[in-house]
Amino acid sequence: MKNLIFPTIKNYKTEYFKNDILAGLIIAAMTIPISMGYAQVCGLPPVYGLYGAVLPTFLFAMLSTSPQMVFGVDAAPCAIVGGLLASLGIASASEQAISIIPLITLLASVWLLIMYLLKAGRLVNFVSVPVMAGFISGIAVTIIMMQFPKLLGSPAGQGELIELSVCIYKAFKAPNWLSFALGIGTVVIITVSKKLIPKFPMPIFVMIAGGISTSVFKVQEHGVKLLDSIQSGLPHISIPYVDYTQLTEVIGTSITVAIVIFAETLLTENNFALKNDYKISDSREIFAFFSANLASAFTGGVPINGSVSRTVMSEQFGGKSQLVSVLSSVSMIFVLLFCTDLISMLPVSVLTGIVISALLGVIEFDMIKRLIKISKIDSLIFFSAFFGVLILGTIYGVMIGTLLSFVAVIVRALNPQRTFLGVISDRDGFFDLKRNLKALPIKGVLMYRFSGSLFFANINIFQDDIENHITDETEVVIVQARGITHIDVTAADRLELIYQKLKSRGIRFYFTEHLGTVNDLLRQYGHGHLIDDKVCIRQGIKALEECGIFPPYETADCQKDEVNIAETDEVNELHEYEWAYGADAEKIQQAIEIASK
Repeated sequence: MKNLIFPTIKNYKTEYFKNDILAGLIIAAMTIPISMGYAQVCGLPPVYGLYGAVLPTFLFAMLSTSPQMVFGVDAAPCAIVGGLLASLGIASASEQAISIIPLITLLASVWLLIMYLLKAGRLVNFVSVPVMAGFISGIAVTIIMMQFPKLLGSPAGQGELIELSVCIYKAFKAPNWLSFALGIGTVVIITVSKKLIPKFPMPIFVMIAGGISTSVFKVQEHGVKLLDSIQSGLPHISIPYVDYTQLTEVIGTSITVAIVIFAETLLTENNFALKNDYKISDSREIFAFFSANLASAFTGGVPINGSVSRTVMSEQFGGKSQLVSVLSSVSMIFVLLFCTDLISMLPVSVLTGIVISALLGVIEFDMIKRLIKISKIDSLIFFSAFFGVLILGTIYGVMIGTLLSFVAVIVRALNPQRTFLGVISDRDGFFDLKRNLKALPIKGVLMYRFSGSLFFANINIFQDDIENHITDETEVVIVQARGITHIDVTAADRLELIYQKLKSRGIRFYFTEHLGTVNDLLRQYGHGHLIDDKVCIRQGIKALEECGIFPPYETADCQKDEVNIAETDEVNELHEYEWAYGADAEKIQQAIEIASK
């Protein structure tokens, strides 16, 4: 494995250092409340969340090929583990919880190692952009809803949409309005500062202001909750204890946790890589997931996952490499040794507001607008993944979105692009009759273009298109098959049938401009005579010549159309607009001409 150690710091540029330092400090500050809160959701004392931000985060930074992803204690795996503890009747923060959770983490790391060995990262190639965007947006909204009750002074919510809505409703029944004002004020200040002063580290400023509000204004005396105090000191290395009486439940949960870590983190990493134009190694990332969770298991910690909110915050402040996570990890050591007393001075609602403001930037609002405008199918896929995550959870959201992506591929394959072609006077080639106003069909010739693999599920469309457009005047049928890259045995047999039916009616049939490999397939299927009989011809123009049809072609509507030479430039310009804009060509051309005057 080449470049095993810190691949994202290879060829590091000195101009990155300033932003990486700033982003690392901000991520460390954000990690404190997030990790402590999710450790409690998982069923461990808050300090174990900070343990997960030391060695596991450092190991991930050392191995990851993603320069941006921040790895640490996060929502989805903790919620799954917390659910298991509740179903087993294990009390949160009990000795039994502290014993069983590292075992779940260890087993999850084993499953991740198996995924690495099986090269499961290739599966991410089957997830489309709308699925990825819907998935990320769904996670962001879910975490926002989880965090929202904390703005009102209540505990974080758990579960999916319905459960989270109930938690928010209950929080509003017994709110602390000062806490809410501090939290919402934080969201507003950070959101506005992103637009007005994007380079200013507003989250750090807001946290300092939150600490001042505690020490000077005593907001805790008005019911504003502060972060829990924690025990100082670094985590100890220990081997997870195996409780064989509950091993079946633990193994099942660990598989779910591993799949969530794999899917959520890898999809998020690929989303950021696509957006910021760099490459990651999916296989290496899975190995980094395994290593980080193995480290967490041996330090008594929770399952570790990629954090969308902290990754977005790192990006916002210009983080360029995993030096951000290294600094965050080192900072957490310093916090655990020397600053545990300061943590208890920070209002929960202020830090929650910082998290929510970061997550608002994750929701793909621009993607939603684009998809609604240009593609109903892709919009359906996006919202299916989005609501799947929101209502059913991470795994089901990805499964639904990916399944619909495959359905969309099948639908498009069943109904590919196809059109009928004609000619334009004084221009070479054949043109789409619908898209070119000056194009006319050649007299006696039906020229048909089919773009897509020809197989059992769409061969009826192919045949119906041809037969429904044949008239008493039709003497020749030419299929321009340039877009046909594959043909199956059913379609090959049907081509033979179409050829024989047309031949019996005195109509010549040609299959042209396809790849040579299609000829190889026709021979394998027992229809090689179609090549020998010159039904399959390399060029459409040669098929016309075989029928004694030469340019200038006689069109169906008039005798050898002629265009005035003085009008040629104007006509050529219109053809360019038709190619670019189709049916809107003349309207757009006129608008441009008016604007230029």
